[in-house]
Amino acid sequence: MGILLSIDLGTEGARVGAFTEDGRALGEAHRTYPTQFPKPGWAEQDPRDWWEALTGATRELLSTAECRASGDVVAIAAATTASTVAVVDAAGVPLRPAILWMDCRSSAESERTAKISAEFPILDWSGGSDAAEWLVPKAMWLRSHDAENYRRADRIVEAVDYVTFRLTGQWVGSQMNAVCKYNYDTIAGRFPTELYAALGVEDLAAKLPDRIVEVGGVAGTLSPTAAADLGISGSPVVAVGGIDAHVSLLSCGDDLDGLVSLVSGTSSAIIAEVDVPTDTHEIWGPYPHALHQGKWLVEGGQVTSGSVLKWTGESIMGVPRTDLPGLIAQATAVDPAQHGLRALDYFMGNRTPHRDPTLRGAVLGLSLGTTKAELYRAMVEAVACGTRAVIDSFERAGVSCRRLVFSGGIERNPLWQQVTVDVLGRPAEFVVGANLTLRACAAIAATGAGVTASLVEGSRLFAPQVRTLEPDPQRIPVYQDTYRDYQRLTAMVAQFTKDGAHRPATGAATPARPIELIR
Repeated sequence: MGILLSIDLGTEGARVGAFTEDGRALGEAHRTYPTQFPKPGWAEQDPRDWWEALTGATRELLSTAECRASGDVVAIAAATTASTVAVVDAAGVPLRPAILWMDCRSSAESERTAKISAEFPILDWSGGSDAAEWLVPKAMWLRSHDAENYRRADRIVEAVDYVTFRLTGQWVGSQMNAVCKYNYDTIAGRFPTELYAALGVEDLAAKLPDRIVEVGGVAGTLSPTAAADLGISGSPVVAVGGIDAHVSLLSCGDDLDGLVSLVSGTSSAIIAEVDVPTDTHEIWGPYPHALHQGKWLVEGGQVTSGSVLKWTGESIMGVPRTDLPGLIAQATAVDPAQHGLRALDYFMGNRTPHRDPTLRGAVLGLSLGTTKAELYRAMVEAVACGTRAVIDSFERAGVSCRRLVFSGGIERNPLWQQVTVDVLGRPAEFVVGANLTLRACAAIAATGAGVTASLVEGSRLFAPQVRTLEPDPQRIPVYQDTYRDYQRLTAMVAQFTKDGAHRPATGAATPARPIELIR
């Protein structure tokens, strides 16, 4: 027996997990790193901080008695936030801070992809345009606004590509990230160089990974330098991972028919696989062969969800994280039919269904008598309404949402859980005490090392425990009104930003689809 090592590089820190080859969890370790917000709508990190955090967490974890007694590491797999873009030289040394996934500075570049979508059918796989968050618009922004670093860059890559390079010394890209975030053609097996040229980044393909490998494939073996940094002996296999939220499907079991994985943490990513491609510009995808061969992956999401609650409780109210349970308990006692507040969760724009990076958060109905508990509850309700808007867009596209499985930071907030199912008006499952990304990476590592014969077999081995939460029938009609008001307020704020009252740092972008007032 040996150890399967899982790496989850998230927004706030790196989490590393260890599992035995028969699916038993040995433990986790976590290290944080900072994020910089140099301008409104911008967010940046130093890739060297990622490596320091994941190596420190790995050393801490492997030093535990459970890991020392379980043998050597036989395989490693990593998943990271997507659309976090590193700009590095030939040795992998960062030339500038990485542009984080939530950064929306490239909204004008995103608009350009929408304008030429009719000429490039491959953009149909991303719903008709690339989001401002994605690698290609960010590369376009770099070419225009940081030309010297763009020119000097040997590689402009996703965070997972950077981690794979640090582990193996090879530039191997995840097929999942490639098709979902930089328009790679998984059917033809090539980069869309014609599209890149039309967007003014004709040399981008040369700056991307040399080789694209499907999830669960082998990138290589752990390099001696990385092994020394991680405190690992030998040369374990490094399997190709992908996007943290997207691979979570692998740890929801092997029956994905009608299943939607909702990873709700700093942001919320909402993922499903379908047999037949969708035809809609509200959700992202369908991406062929992104996870399982022969399947089409679709995604939606909220750019800010848990981060809205963190901002409300910790940043604005000044409640220490250790005291948040008390605030949540007070907000739970607030009657949603009486507090009179309505809020929006678009603090860094909207990903689904409006595709508008200029949308911003709002609170309506404040008075001098508004309490912290009421405001916090209103923000929870806004985040829940955002989740419903995504699920509604999935169903309009014909995606079955028979089974909803939530995981991530929402597990630690019982109010967020209950309000979400109340707003949705349907039961949902919540993962109990497990990080789905780490479990998914264990399935990927097992497949890469040949411990399991396929990702499907690995999914069975690492499926988590879940519990079902039912909505409160008395709250469902109350939240129907809240959701209608949320849609109306969204239309008002969209008009506000369209008229130029608020502009992000790079200038305003026109929404990809008109937002109509719901009457």
